[in-house]
Order: sequence, then structure tokens, then C-alpha cells
Amino acid sequence: MGYTLAQLNDMRGLFGTRPWRAADDPCCVVAVQNFKGGVGKSTLSVHLAQYLAIQGYRVALIDCDSQASATTLFGYVPDLDLTEDDTLYPFLRQEEMTSLDYALRKTHFDGLELIPANLRLFQSEYEIAARMARGQGGLIDRLSQGIASIADRFDVIVLDPPPALGAISLSVLRAANALVVPVPPTVMDFSSTAAFLAMLDETIETLAERGFAPTLKFLRFVASKVDENKSMQKELLTLMRTLFGHAMVRTPLKDSAEIDNATARLMTVYELDGPVTSSAVRNRCLTYLDGVNAELELDIRAMWPSHLSRLRKEGLA
Repeated sequence: MGYTLAQLNDMRGLFGTRPWRAADDPCCVVAVQNFKGGVGKSTLSVHLAQYLAIQGYRVALIDCDSQASATTLFGYVPDLDLTEDDTLYPFLRQEEMTSLDYALRKTHFDGLELIPANLRLFQSEYEIAARMARGQGGLIDRLSQGIASIADRFDVIVLDPPPALGAISLSVLRAANALVVPVPPTVMDFSSTAAFLAMLDETIETLAERGFAPTLKFLRFVASKVDENKSMQKELLTLMRTLFGHAMVRTPLKDSAEIDNATARLMTVYELDGPVTSSAVRNRCLTYLDGVNAELELDIRAMWPSHLSRLRKEGLA
């Protein structure tokens, strides 16, 4: 007989072992960002959020992408099950709104809440850009204000932005205090990520000149969709590890049929009752997912003074 996550969390609460941040520790707001699509951004965002919830953290996932891939992985058909009022759209549009609480919804993971997206969110890109062009530069802080209104309820807020450096992505960058960049080790994806980093550097400089510079506690690169049977990918992985150094997550997130099969069911690997492919494939996939997410968990905990001393005692920081 097994236990549900809610029951495990009740027991963690009873024994005082839930890994929550202290009230005066900052909420970790981590953006999983790259302006090229198809790099595994939403897959990484959702699995990270679910992994942290499984560990007992209080987590929110905010889907900022009108393609709504993260929302879909929670079982929604975004443009049938959701309206624009269920998304970030009203808050970004209406300055009189003061909280994102209206959009938070419980998920089937205890301790994990979701702000979903759908195609209507795309409208806000044009509206925010047009209003910013008219001199309303403060709009770039709108998402930060929304996150601040709910941050005291969460340890970690995961942001899944659009694959572009548009108005919403700039707002995400401004709101985040940590950045995770998924990079498949292919020539096209690596070149695109290099361009993304160059543009990111210019963007941060421009934001800094206007007093909107983001403050990132950590920046990490994740090798995603890895197929080490391909010699070129092995060479690019070596190059990425050389270039990115300690900023590179050691565990690669390998391409797996188990992820593809879970996605086809509008689920994640953490939700599957058993292997869709084989036990060996599932176990390998979980090993890579857990490895990536555990490294990011350490980075998150190192942001919190209440946790950092423990990490040092354990030799993990």
C-alpha cells in the first residue's frame, strides 16, 4: 500500500521535515527561458515544478506562453477548457487589479498550483508593446507586481515564458531571480542559444540603463533532448561543458520515448503509473530527470540563508 503526496506532506508537517524556506528568505522565481522553440522548455518547467512539489515545497507554475504547452501537460485543452480570464491576460491588461490570486488553481499535485495560459494571451504581447512604445515603461514590472502579490504562499515560482524576447519575456526576465536555459546539443540549437545570450546581454544592459535590471541569483544551462549515440552531440556536449563551466548542469536531460509517450497522454513522466515503454527506459528517464532537478533544487536552496548553512554542513554548497 502506498501513500498519496498529500499524506506524505501531512507526515512531513507532523515531523517538521517539509523543506520550506523561512519567512524572511526570498521566494525563488525561476524562469526557464530560451528564444528558440522545441528545446524542451515546457517539459523542463513542468517536470521541475512537479519534482519540487514531490519533495514537499510549495510551488506555483505560471504559464506565460500563449502556446500553453505547460498548461496542456496538466491535462487541459487550453482553448476549450479555459478563457482569457483564467490566464495572466486580465492582470497584465488592467492596472487596477492588485493580485494574481484569481488565476491560481490547484493541481493534482499537492502543494503545486498553476496559472494556465491559452492563445488569447498572445494579444497581450501587442498590447503591452504598444503601451510601452507610448512611454508606459512601468508595464515591464507588471508581472513582478503580480508575483509579489502571491510570493508569500510559495517557496518556488516557475515561469514558462514564450520562446522569444518579446514584451512578456522581458517581463519574465524582470520578475525572475534565477534563470535556467535548456540547450539541445545540436548545431542549430547551440547557435541559436549563443544568439539568445548575446541578445540577453544587450537586453539586460538596456534594462539596467532604465532602472529595470533583473537580479539573478543563479544562471544554469541544461543540456536537453540529448542523444549521445550521435557523435556530433557528444562533441557539442563537451564544448558546452567547456564554455559554460560550473553554470552547466552536470546531468544531461536525455531524449526519451517515455517523455514523448507521457506527453501524448497530456501527462508527465512523474504522473505515469508504470512504464509505457519498458522499465529500463522509464528508470533511465527518471534518473536523468531527477538528476537535473536535484541539481537545480540545490541552487534554489542555496538562495535561502536558512538553508545555506545546512547545505554547507552537508558539503553541498
